[in-house]
Amino acid sequence: MAEATPVRVFSRGVAQLISPNANVPAAEAPARNNSPAAAYARKQLVSRTGALAFKRGMISWYDENGVHMPATVLEIDLCQVVGHKTEEKHGYNAVQVGMGHRNKALQKMNKSKLGQFSAATVNPKQAVAEFRIRGKDGLLPITTEITASHFKVGQYVDVQATSKGKGFSGVMKRHGFSGLPASHGVSLKHRSGGTTGQNTDPGRVFPGRKMAGNMGNETVTLKNQKVLSVDEDTGIVIVKGMVPGSKGKIVKLSDARNMYGVAAHDVKSRLGPLVPE
Repeated sequence: MAEATPVRVFSRGVAQLISPNANVPAAEAPARNNSPAAAYARKQLVSRTGALAFKRGMISWYDENGVHMPATVLEIDLCQVVGHKTEEKHGYNAVQVGMGHRNKALQKMNKSKLGQFSAATVNPKQAVAEFRIRGKDGLLPITTEITASHFKVGQYVDVQATSKGKGFSGVMKRHGFSGLPASHGVSLKHRSGGTTGQNTDPGRVFPGRKMAGNMGNETVTLKNQKVLSVDEDTGIVIVKGMVPGSKGKIVKLSDARNMYGVAAHDVKSRLGPLVPE
């Protein structure tokens, strides 16, 4: 019996490799930052507390390559730890941070807040916020001051603030509707949203329908904002992009929690220590 020629054996091997049913062995090690374990870790609580800051305005920023980008100036002023929450007593670990100096009369302040500041031996603060953390290692001692050096250049942070209130707004301004035609029988309803439902069945407007209403004055969180500059002497932290709210409003800054894209690759080596230096 004649043996198979080498050419025929080679052709059969190629056909097996390119077949749709071929079993291609998977890589043993998953891609970096692209595995279920890495995705789960990115959604966990951060290991250290954040800080409060005042929004001072926006500037133009140029990086080392001359690329222009918008940036927001934030000021961290008199930011201190005023309290703790532990998992044994409250069910979770958190650090309570206060910032600024209260200018209003102390008689108008809530007695519970006055008692908290008195127990912490700190001056009454203009604003107090709570930052949940992963474990007890991030519970800083009370009266610890958090300065701008808490954040590092190149780090990614999550920014949370209250957006500007726009009042009662129509669907064109609030949701970006195109409006009705300018002519051809349309009168006095050019900026209307049109029909909002069906006929007798179901005979109602479904919940969640985009309609006119109050716009703005909501808590907005921007993720993965890059820190461009840090000045410890003046307490200035400059972050890339815009920040919700108007000038003088209070902003919450914390380490990026759900990092993705570029932020997920180069951030771990740039985070600061758990305890401020």
